[in-house]
Amino acid sequence: MNADPAASEGARPSPDALLQQAQQEGRGKLKIFLGAAPGVGKTYEMLQAARRKRAEGVDVVAGIVETHGRSETVALLEGLEVLPRRRVPYQQRELDEMDLDVLLARHPQLALVDELAHTNAPGSRHPKRWQDVVELLDAGIDVYSTLNIQHLESLNDIVASITHVRVRETVPDSVLEAAHDIEVVDITPTDLMQRLREGKVYRGEAGERALQHYFTPSNLTALRELALRRTADSVDEQLQQQRRARGVEQVWAAGDRVLVCIDESPAGEALVRHAKRVADRLDAPWTALHLETARSLQLGDAERAQIAATLRLAEQLGADTQTLPGGMGIADTVLRLVREHNVTQLIVGKSQRSALFEWRHGSVVRELVRKADGITVQVLAAAPNVRQRQRQRDAGRIERRWSWGAGADHAHALLYAGLAAALALVVDRWLSVPNVSMVFLPAVILAATRSGLVPGLVCALASATLYNFLFLPPLYTFTIGDPANVVALIAFLLTAAFTSRLSAQARDQARLASDQAMLNGELLQFSRQIAGLRRLDELMGIAAKRIAQMLGVEAVLLSSDPDGLRLRGASSPQAVLDEADLAAANWCRDKAQPAGRGADTLPGGRWLFVPMLSEQAAVGVIGVRGDERLRLSAGQRRLLDALADLVAIGTERIRLAKDVDQAKMLAETEKMRAALLTSVSHDLRTPLASILGAITSVRSYGALYDEAARDELLATAQDETERMSRFVANLLDMTKLDAGALQAKREPCDLHDIVAGAVRRTQKLLAQHRLVVDLPRDLPFVLADAALLEQVLVNLLDNAAKYAPEGSEITIAARQHRYALTLSVGDRGAGVPAAEQDRIFDVFYRVRQADRQRAGTGLGLTICRGFVQAMGGSIRVRSRDGGGAEFEVEFPASLVVAVKAVPA
Repeated sequence: MNADPAASEGARPSPDALLQQAQQEGRGKLKIFLGAAPGVGKTYEMLQAARRKRAEGVDVVAGIVETHGRSETVALLEGLEVLPRRRVPYQQRELDEMDLDVLLARHPQLALVDELAHTNAPGSRHPKRWQDVVELLDAGIDVYSTLNIQHLESLNDIVASITHVRVRETVPDSVLEAAHDIEVVDITPTDLMQRLREGKVYRGEAGERALQHYFTPSNLTALRELALRRTADSVDEQLQQQRRARGVEQVWAAGDRVLVCIDESPAGEALVRHAKRVADRLDAPWTALHLETARSLQLGDAERAQIAATLRLAEQLGADTQTLPGGMGIADTVLRLVREHNVTQLIVGKSQRSALFEWRHGSVVRELVRKADGITVQVLAAAPNVRQRQRQRDAGRIERRWSWGAGADHAHALLYAGLAAALALVVDRWLSVPNVSMVFLPAVILAATRSGLVPGLVCALASATLYNFLFLPPLYTFTIGDPANVVALIAFLLTAAFTSRLSAQARDQARLASDQAMLNGELLQFSRQIAGLRRLDELMGIAAKRIAQMLGVEAVLLSSDPDGLRLRGASSPQAVLDEADLAAANWCRDKAQPAGRGADTLPGGRWLFVPMLSEQAAVGVIGVRGDERLRLSAGQRRLLDALADLVAIGTERIRLAKDVDQAKMLAETEKMRAALLTSVSHDLRTPLASILGAITSVRSYGALYDEAARDELLATAQDETERMSRFVANLLDMTKLDAGALQAKREPCDLHDIVAGAVRRTQKLLAQHRLVVDLPRDLPFVLADAALLEQVLVNLLDNAAKYAPEGSEITIAARQHRYALTLSVGDRGAGVPAAEQDRIFDVFYRVRQADRQRAGTGLGLTICRGFVQAMGGSIRVRSRDGGGAEFEVEFPASLVVAVKAVPA
């Protein structure tokens, strides 16, 4: 007897699992030593495992191992081949990194790569060490590595909320999921804190600070639980993968899972509550499942509403809810899901069905119990009053289905049978077909496909009657002379009935699939429509119109603001909420439960309000209203709940984006404030010190200085005063730009006059340089603000004087082109690197030179850009041939006065 479940009859491996295994062929295997915190002994355990492998004859190489000076860890490296590290120069020092190329060339069977989340030095082939590991695995090398749980990407924010420390180095979850083996290295918080006190983790004051902040008992316990749970999830996924790869259908009870099946019965809520209690006792995840079958199409509004209410209750109790098509067999579909998801506890309800119902549909519960090999099936009997209501509904449904009230469908069925009989007579007369009864089967299939099972059965019965009357001797009577024809007639009737049933089921399944596809398409289109929205009002307005269109109702959307609910979107301008409506909406938001028309709370209201739930709370409320007879079906309620979830996700995304933008703005503001304070403290203090020194010297020791010395001191004071004046003017101009208070005048300006004024103002700044002015005599006027344009030129000349070597050439040139006029200032300094040319005009940004940082605030070029843009032009910088930078101000042709004129 073969004990392997995969060898059991009918077991077939999953194609996806086999494909995944095939993709792993030839790749190395990754083993991760996972710890809850630094110091638990991950590296120590990795080295011990590596030494055991080496003793087994495996070729082991230590690519990089961080011992952190721990003697017991260093001792474990003895006897192992340790790869020399690569020296990477970085900011006037050298960093040690793993030499990936040498390790690939060495190609051992097993490589030790410590600290998987490490960030490599700039200039390395990969920015992260885990990417180095992926390349080693692709090369067919097995890898041992270490990782702390706080470095896992999906848990980064959770760890930050626990420890109040944001870890910057993270590893994608896919790396952990791809690991062939995970070993948890765990010690108790007490032992870890003792190791910390002994200096085995951090030394000196760092250890004391860690004990007071990060390494607290509560933090370590929480991190420990995260590590164990995440490892359990990975192990569970590996188990599922192995089961799929081996085609195992038998449930392996390695961990408990609960599945509860619900239908339209009022007993479904009791089933859900029982499943919740079972899941809590087992500490297991649980799922509430509803299967849509052909019979689902015959349910009334009350029954559909009951299904929706039961599913909402399951969601509120923490279940994962699923609504899936049931296929041809409910029991087989349920058991397939049970085996796929390794469910150990199946909970179903047993209603007291009528004998006719069970004769026609069978008993799903009996079939589940009979086929559930190795699965615990709990069957809960419905209460007597529930059973009575269920029998009444079944009788009513059967009466409706067999009622002749829907005369059109039955008349069509009889018509199809009559047409089939006429065609059979023609075929029998002219073609002499031996078995003319086959002509009737398409009519039966057509009736069942178009109208359902009952019309199909009517067509089958009518076809059998006509076949007997027209084709079985004695003809034109209902008597059957040959006993063999009785058997043939019965066989035909059964074949027609069976064909009718199959056709009706195919029709119903097609309708269910079509409805589901339409629902999924609507949700997909809606999610795409709101995915790129950035404004909350726009999201709510579009969502309101979309909900109204999809459900055929009037819709409003209200968002939760600090001062209460606020109407953000409506499907029509006539949508008005009175005080009673707002009270129901507020109750819906506060309790996170539906309220209003058709709900359990305030059912007499005009509107039905549904909460838009996020992980924290209700971010808003959706209200829908129709006419007095409107009652949403179960499918419409599920659609409304799905739309509410999508709008909630969109609202959270917009609010998070706004928070991120605000955080960025605050960070930039803080950066600018710090830069401004630094600049003010330097660029005001320096000239003030020079001014104070010069004036103090003249006043205190004026008699001791000759005339030339006093003039030099006074000239120094004047120069520094002018420098400080320029600095203060820049600050004021920057304030005007930020406040949007700058109003540029546009009047014809002569660039010759503008340049002359700027050169005159910067005469002292340019005293140590050679100034070359290249302006054509016939240069046209430009429409600009003369004062602003002159200040732009002054700032550019000041910038050139700072960065150009003494004695070098500074050039002012202007050229008229076909579509623009340009005014440029060039120097022969170090120039602006190409990577920094886009940032040179940012606030407080300055290019750092190799020799020293030039004096200045980093505001001059920003002000230039602001002034030029206010006048309608543009400014850019480029490197000059032979070295240096050239700043070019461009005015479009629309701002150039074609004919040079003298302004009045």
